[in-house]
Amino acid sequence: MKELLDKLTARGSASLDDAELLTLLFGEGAESKSTEDLARRLLAHYDGSLARLGRDTLPRLRMVEGIGQRRAARIIAAAELGRRILSRQAAETTTILTNDDVVRLFRPELEMLDHEECWVLYLSSSNRIIERQRVSQGGVQGTVVDHRLIVKRALELLATQLILIHNHPSGVAEASAPDRQLTARIAEAAALFDIRLLDHIIIGRSNDFSFRLARLL
Repeated sequence: MKELLDKLTARGSASLDDAELLTLLFGEGAESKSTEDLARRLLAHYDGSLARLGRDTLPRLRMVEGIGQRRAARIIAAAELGRRILSRQAAETTTILTNDDVVRLFRPELEMLDHEECWVLYLSSSNRIIERQRVSQGGVQGTVVDHRLIVKRALELLATQLILIHNHPSGVAEASAPDRQLTARIAEAAALFDIRLLDHIIIGRSNDFSFRLARLL
């Protein structure tokens, strides 16, 4: 454990691999080497994916051999702290420059949901965020979105641009036929009032999909 602390102090946290970070998170054990071995076994249980590890639940984590309640609770707390940090940082975003800005803004909020939600970013002509609004909340397989309400709100805000965002609880970010139909309806309705739909972004568990980048918009 002392070696890891020295490495962290001398070279920074980025110098530690995933298992070493988990070892520090676990804290002092009966033997630091056995604690690091446990961290590596835990990562192997999740196929080396910190993302999968961070998404798991406390009851499932504590059942992994050797982890127990206390270490599982530390992992859950660390994962939630990371999500909150990302969420707070994203909330400070005032201007959208790329689709990555949109993903950073919404991923902490949407990727863990077990139901589908649809949000709209209302933007000025200079891509400044005027408002972010949840326009629909549904079930596992879909949600109903009223394109008329979206355009109505844009007119109220004097927004000239829109970005549509929703999540796929299945974890796979792909554009379904209903997604394409919804995008076309909103784009056509907005265009009647000289409002541009810039993009429709689908957020999955480990990836995202941009209609604009896929040349579907």
